[in-house]
Amino acid sequence: MSTQLLVGGRFYSSSSPDATAMAVTDGTVVWLGAEQPGRALHPEAEIIDLDGAFVAPAFVDPHVHVTALGLKLTGLDLSAARSLEHCLSLLGDFAAAHPDGAILGDGWDETAWPEGRPPTVEEIDGVVGARHVYLSRVDAHSAVASSALLDTLPQVRTADGFTRGEPVRANAHHLVRTAVLAELDRAQRDRARTAALDHAAAHGIVAVHECAGSEIAGRTDVLELLDFRHGVEVRAYWGEAVRSADEARALVAELGVHALGGDLFVDGSIGSHTARLRAPYADDPGTGRAYLDADAIAAHVRACTEAGIQAGFHVIGDAAMDAVVTGFDRAVTEFGGPAVAALGHRVEHAELLDADQIAKLASWGVIASVQPGFDAAWGGADGMYAARLGAERAAALNPFAAMAAAGISLAIGSDAPVTPLDPWSAVRAAANHRTPGHSLSPRAAFAAATRGAWRAGGVRDGIAGTLVPGAPASYAVWDADQLVVAAAADTVQRWSTDPRSRVPGLPPLTPDSELPRCLRTVHRGVVIHEA
Repeated sequence: MSTQLLVGGRFYSSSSPDATAMAVTDGTVVWLGAEQPGRALHPEAEIIDLDGAFVAPAFVDPHVHVTALGLKLTGLDLSAARSLEHCLSLLGDFAAAHPDGAILGDGWDETAWPEGRPPTVEEIDGVVGARHVYLSRVDAHSAVASSALLDTLPQVRTADGFTRGEPVRANAHHLVRTAVLAELDRAQRDRARTAALDHAAAHGIVAVHECAGSEIAGRTDVLELLDFRHGVEVRAYWGEAVRSADEARALVAELGVHALGGDLFVDGSIGSHTARLRAPYADDPGTGRAYLDADAIAAHVRACTEAGIQAGFHVIGDAAMDAVVTGFDRAVTEFGGPAVAALGHRVEHAELLDADQIAKLASWGVIASVQPGFDAAWGGADGMYAARLGAERAAALNPFAAMAAAGISLAIGSDAPVTPLDPWSAVRAAANHRTPGHSLSPRAAFAAATRGAWRAGGVRDGIAGTLVPGAPASYAVWDADQLVVAAAADTVQRWSTDPRSRVPGLPPLTPDSELPRCLRTVHRGVVIHEA
């Protein structure tokens, strides 16, 4: 057996909140406590001096698109574009530096630009000429493509979501995305995967849930990703609806995926006007897109429940959530609540839902995989949400506190590359929600990004995502000067911040606080990142 004794640190442990040392044997936490007894109990251990660093359970991101994130990290990142003119300038610079091959860009957001509109096809053509160009909007539910790329797909002009002069959406967008991704070779995709998973490890993440699908990156991508070797663990979700248990089992066996959910689209996104709403958008006469109805949702939940496979759906708008709740209700009627709850089925995003929907999802054990970075980026009175939905509906978005209070298990992630793969930022965003009353406490948010995210991936042993004896030694070491205990409500804070409560501290997560810097990431005792 091999044992390491970490000394001189501060540990986020519910069982030993005052610990300054931790022993790890063969990838498992075996002891926490004070340094002197630790040395006596483990005299042959390798000593690792932490020099006052903060050690906490490593993060898990339950909603990531690995290859897409890597392409953004290694390619044309348009999230920094301050205007339409700046976006076109970034495109021109990238095209000049990369004269060959298709150009894939990601992250533009016209709602933050003074022009208030996306690039046109003509403007893209004016910069790149006859090259194939695909520029995805920040939410990845619409994109601008060059004429040269569109001309290779004559069917796109009659597809749902194509309007001349506007970004492609819905099925038209899926056609264009599939075509441009097919132009990449295996080496390019593997470089992207390395970049994405290295980036995850450097941010204290030891596992990610890949939300794949035929309309996202295709079968080749998920097969290659599952064959790709890296220290960051990948759990793969495949977004394709099935109608029978045999079909569900066959699909899982064929692809080697772990579950049938993730980005199985019920609707689209608010930013691209494709989230399905009960009432029209405030800035558009439409009510979005519906990709699955209640019948298809019910069939998928029934099939997966019978097959013993976790199911899930991408759902954002209130009308889309109506369909999801109806579909689950039918499955519960057939199989019973406990049988459905046992699988830990998921909803991704779940942004616009009411109290009745929250109560029903909680009663059925449905897990919500949420992205607080959405609220940080687009919430508030002057944000994109308010512009798209109006202030009243925008204020109802992402009600994390109500969901947690009702008993919904939350898992906090990023939807990277939509928002940055930066879990401390996501935890801080959940603790500083732009709408009063929707925030989580820092401890609840941290739990949702660690224990809750493991649970969302089917790990229900009660110790994954913690630092207690018997838990896997999956942790991150952080440079964090100060630790505090904070709560979302003063009535709670009076006791929880008292030293007698023995509540472990976290780094400050106020909006202006400096976030911790990752020094080392360890997964099951193996170092996967060293700063």
